[in-house]
Amino acid sequence: MLTYAENYFIQAYRKDTFDQIEGKIPLNYEFLGEQTIKNIKKPVRVYRIDEKSEKKFEFEREFELPDKPSIAVLPFDNMSGDPSKEYFSDGLTEEIISGLSKIPHLFVIARNSTFTYKGKPIKVQQVSRELGVKYVLEGSVRSADERVRIAAQLIDATSGQHLWAERYDRQMKDIFALQDDITMQIIVALQVKLTAGEQARMWAKGTDNLEAYLKSLKAGEYLLKVTKGNNMLARQTYEEIIDMEPEYAGANSGLAMTYFFESWFGWTDSPQQSIAKASEHAQKSLAQDDTNVVAHAVMGTCYLVMRQWEKAIAENERAVVLGPNMADAHAMFAVTLKSVGRVDEALAMIEKAIRLNPMAPEWYLHELATDYRLLGRYDEAIALLKKNLDRNPDYTMSRINLTATYSMAGRLDQAREEAKKVLRIIPDFSAGRFMKGFPYKEQRIVDDVIDNLCKAGLPA
Repeated sequence: MLTYAENYFIQAYRKDTFDQIEGKIPLNYEFLGEQTIKNIKKPVRVYRIDEKSEKKFEFEREFELPDKPSIAVLPFDNMSGDPSKEYFSDGLTEEIISGLSKIPHLFVIARNSTFTYKGKPIKVQQVSRELGVKYVLEGSVRSADERVRIAAQLIDATSGQHLWAERYDRQMKDIFALQDDITMQIIVALQVKLTAGEQARMWAKGTDNLEAYLKSLKAGEYLLKVTKGNNMLARQTYEEIIDMEPEYAGANSGLAMTYFFESWFGWTDSPQQSIAKASEHAQKSLAQDDTNVVAHAVMGTCYLVMRQWEKAIAENERAVVLGPNMADAHAMFAVTLKSVGRVDEALAMIEKAIRLNPMAPEWYLHELATDYRLLGRYDEAIALLKKNLDRNPDYTMSRINLTATYSMAGRLDQAREEAKKVLRIIPDFSAGRFMKGFPYKEQRIVDDVIDNLCKAGLPA
């Protein structure tokens, strides 16, 4: 997910499709030049996208193991021989991660990080070392007609010992019980005891309707691709689910996410209307299930956009309580805390998000650097922003952030050099227009950035 200001950046400066996603989606781009397109008068800039080239930030150190049982759930292999069923094996993996992530007595690595190993020959010891966990779950899924076969094994990756392994051959309608069984076997093997309330949240199901469940997995696959077209497919699928199961909280929170993405990625001419729709469906979801983490996180961000600070804090806080291992919920709470001036807490929150998601997306690193800048830790902020730009020179938000940070640190020569790069990318850049979208509670923070961007030679 993007910071709110990134949406305003896109809204203010987008020129074509690439401008909408430049530096925001972790993909490599190759510029193919300007091309003449049928029925379009002016030539357009064309880019080739390598969809397999996700760029992740990795800390260059080994993590200490947490003081609670720590686990990474690797993507279950799709053994069906049908690539179109990939969504089912991925969805099953995500459901298990989601269930485990609700347990405060566990430390669970985020999906974003574990899925970087998808389709790769990997040793569990490497996973343990790179993600900083003791236990690894791996498995496979084979689905055909009305039957599903699942194999899963839990391994102590530090010793290589197999703690638990099981094979299931069931009817597809038993998939809900299968997920519960696998999750409970992990909990038992790790000797974790749940309170009554934790058990209730753990086993809360959005639906017992198999068709609605399978559709929700498909909708989730669309949503994760983060493109305008797939976002619309996700919306249509969630709407179909709601027609079937009106009280399905997960479908309403998913629908809220599509409107949230639409606004933040600049896929709409009316961001305010999209935020209103996101809020509407998030509230419906919470009326159906007040423990829905996604709905609380979306509501928190909607309130932040509307500058209802206390409500934003309350919703984000609720999200991380209900999802103690959900990295994005922590990262979004960090954005809110930073925006209201609680920067020390924001720093701790984004660091927790990165620990839960070690192969973190670029916007996590950008947020961490922003917190350092706000705390006057300029050298650390500069080092992180340069690392981000080394990985992706087109991540323009970090380029602008680096310009301001150099200026604040009194390194004006370097600030001016970065400012020139900004103007090459955005010839009509305006510091005031750019900063208008940041929902900071204190105007002095906005004014300080504008002043330092101007000192670097950027227009006001």
